[in-house]
Amino acid sequence: MDIRQLKYFVAVANARNFTRASELLHIAQPPLSRQIQLLEDELGVQLILRNSRPLRLTEAGRTFYEQALQIINRVDQLKTATRQIGLHQRQTLSLGFVASTLYGGLPMLVRKLRQHYPDVDVQLVELTSMQQFMALKSGRIDVGFGRIRSNDSSVARTVLREERLVLAIPPGSPLAAQSSRISLKEITGQKLIIYPKEPRPSFADHVLSLLNDQAIRPSEVHEVREIQTALGMVAAESGLCLIPASARLRSDLLYRLIDDPHITSPIILSHRLNDNAWYIDAIKQLVRDMYAEKPPWLDVEHNVFPNPTEPQAKPAARKTHRPKTSNG
Repeated sequence: MDIRQLKYFVAVANARNFTRASELLHIAQPPLSRQIQLLEDELGVQLILRNSRPLRLTEAGRTFYEQALQIINRVDQLKTATRQIGLHQRQTLSLGFVASTLYGGLPMLVRKLRQHYPDVDVQLVELTSMQQFMALKSGRIDVGFGRIRSNDSSVARTVLREERLVLAIPPGSPLAAQSSRISLKEITGQKLIIYPKEPRPSFADHVLSLLNDQAIRPSEVHEVREIQTALGMVAAESGLCLIPASARLRSDLLYRLIDDPHITSPIILSHRLNDNAWYIDAIKQLVRDMYAEKPPWLDVEHNVFPNPTEPQAKPAARKTHRPKTSNG
């Protein structure tokens, strides 16, 4: 097989139609069909179910599709990186992130990346956790920062920390009179606001799973698109909302820490499996250094730190290395 066949197969898989794929590829349909058939003959398995409308991939075809996407995009990355070196251009590092990570350590991490690697163009792409997995496999991003664990065997993940959840409460609620900590069971019979409404699975499903694990049943569950809307509705006394501790955005609400240390939301670093690029270790080291500084947003009471990112008494000494593609 060759890269051309991989591109042909991906085009057919995306279009779910040979005619449409041939139009997008600017080739006739018979040669396209022939190349896919040759690919299947070489592999010895069927990749596409041709008797369905639209076309569907077999289980083997879905696996082949994911791997083919990675190969195609890595080839494109290879071309880009080679041209950048040859033309003395800056390397680009694309970071995917969910919005709530902006309230914690992501801005500080990006500043450190730009400080230590000035020859690298660090770009930020807002994506949900699930969107990040596809973006990693397609090569759209290099690293992702999300909150949802993935079972995708082609994506490696590292939990940087577990952020404890707090309950956002309007000042007029009877729960506002309670102490600084509150039981998750207090949500029973209350109106609950969750976010985001879509795409799913998301942080909303994580919250619902935590409640379901303890057989806690709100009286109503209202889904909204983003955290700002959710907290606005809490301020309007339309319900309560569970949020990460770092996302306490409104000063007109009260926030009560859930008294169970296992009620958390992870901050997860994701990257392509077997990606040994320089930036993986560099980012992990910068995160360790960042946590060791104990910045104001990193309230130890509100976080659980798995090794090796546990905060230290002082920043660990290290040598700053530069990416291979830098010029200075």
